[in-house]
Amino acid sequence: MSDRLPRQEIINTALAFNRTGLSVGRSGNLSVRNSQGFLITPSGLPYPEMTPESLIQMDLDGRVLAGDLEPSSEWHFHRAIYLARSEAEAIVHVHSPYATGLACNRSDIPAFHYMVAVAGGDSIRCAEYATFGTEELSRNAVEALEDRRACLLANHGQVALGTTLQAAFDLAVEVENLSRQYWISRLFGDPVVLDSDEMKTILGKFKSYGKTRQRKE
Repeated sequence: MSDRLPRQEIINTALAFNRTGLSVGRSGNLSVRNSQGFLITPSGLPYPEMTPESLIQMDLDGRVLAGDLEPSSEWHFHRAIYLARSEAEAIVHVHSPYATGLACNRSDIPAFHYMVAVAGGDSIRCAEYATFGTEELSRNAVEALEDRRACLLANHGQVALGTTLQAAFDLAVEVENLSRQYWISRLFGDPVVLDSDEMKTILGKFKSYGKTRQRKE
């Protein structure tokens, strides 16, 4: 695959932020791992103005290897997640409304619905607050993502990772959907949370969730 194709995929996904309501304006950022480190969206550039050449190539030491613009101010936690999670091939960060609303209350999302397991555990944690673009935020995000594929960032938004860019984007959509459902459930009082034994069962089922069935010869 040429370098240009994944660059265009990154732009198409960034454009989908506004279209789907996951983020508005210039908020949010995303990256894709590659052989040199990772490609990341630039800082402050409106998504409709982005071209393949606008993306920034960084290495895992935090150095800019190619690109004339400044990388997203959140490149620190992208780098930290790639270093901590070898299976992560793409990262999506958005300020989606319901997830951000919960994050501003510094609320985890408990197992009120079995689909919480889609993020890899029996809850979606909210990382402790730190100023955006700092190494402290990077450490907090990596900690909240332990054994998880998504987390909230206190007073900030959400982060989702995946083995592909589409998987990371789809997970961010699901986290926003779960955040909305959790918010609705809380309007009626304290939602009933599934117990740990049930979530272990569900997590076991999710190991084959969405996978192609193997034919027996």
